[in-house]
Amino acid sequence: MKANMYDYAYELEKALRSSAEFGKLKDMYQEVNEDESTKNMFHQFREIQMKLQEKQITNQEITEEEVLKAQQSAALVQQNEKIGKLMEAEQRMSMMINELNKIIMKPLEELYGPLTEQE
Repeated sequence: MKANMYDYAYELEKALRSSAEFGKLKDMYQEVNEDESTKNMFHQFREIQMKLQEKQITNQEITEEEVLKAQQSAALVQQNEKIGKLMEAEQRMSMMINELNKIIMKPLEELYGPLTEQE
């Protein structure tokens, strides 16, 4: 009997949702959203990030003014304790997902060799 990869993917999703890392992320996100000024600051920061990422993806030029605005926004949010904790929780969650991705990609890597370029 062949394994249904989608069933495994949904099981992995359930496991991620019940993980301590995701629980911490949800708690920190809730804390940020309960404080109106922190919530606004965080959403402005994310909006700036998404605009810059969109420009990078579409090969549009990013102005010096946009870079400065992004740096100022990043400095501001890093000073906020609640946002700092949320960003730490995001980083831990991201690291876990990257590790899971490495595991998932292992069969292709074994078949084709490492997918990253050697320097």
